[in-house]
Amino acid sequence: MAMCEHLSQADDPAAKTPEGCEECLATGSRWVHLRRCLECGHVGCCDSSPNKHATKHFHETTHPVIQSFEPGESWRWCFVDNQMG
Repeated sequence: MAMCEHLSQADDPAAKTPEGCEECLATGSRWVHLRRCLECGHVGCCDSSPNKHATKHFHETTHPVIQSFEPGESWRWCFVDNQMG
């Protein structure tokens, strides 16, 4: 399977909140794993986290690609094409 257009054209913006999930930090909530939006740098929590802010960010903005923001991980995920890169 060829890499989707969104993954192949994804940018590499700086993380807006490198210390954690932007929304969880604001509300005092917790997260399991972090994901960084490759369009704007938003850092959100994963779908195993109570608030699922990375997925909510996609639904609010339609920014298609996230990347793991966990140490030692570099995988990326396209929400639009349901494809990992």
